Amino acid sequence: MTRRNQSVTLQQATLDSPTLARLTELTRDSVARLQAVLPLIPGTLRASVKAGPIDGTSWCLLLDNNAAAAKIRQILPALEAHLRSKGWAVESIRLKVQRAHLP
Repeated sequence: MTRRNQSVTLQQATLDSPTLARLTELTRDSVARLQAVLPLIPGTLRASVKAGPIDGTSWCLLLDNNAAAAKIRQILPALEAHLRSKGWAVESIRLKVQRAHLP
């Protein structure tokens, strides 16, 4: 069936595409991981941390600035251990600082 010029919901597109379904699954998993470790992150830094991509047993946290990355780097072993204790197969957490977009 051709769907030319026919709009579909995001949910329907996800159901129809294995690639989108996998991407949606990885996104949900990444957000769930962040929710699991959020209590371990100092309150003042929580707004600076976002869930990033998952690549096998490696997970990425996206950070707003270098200062947040430096502090999070200190607690990475605790975050990794906590995720493993909750059943996630996480061998490493990478940190990536996202540069602000200038107009």
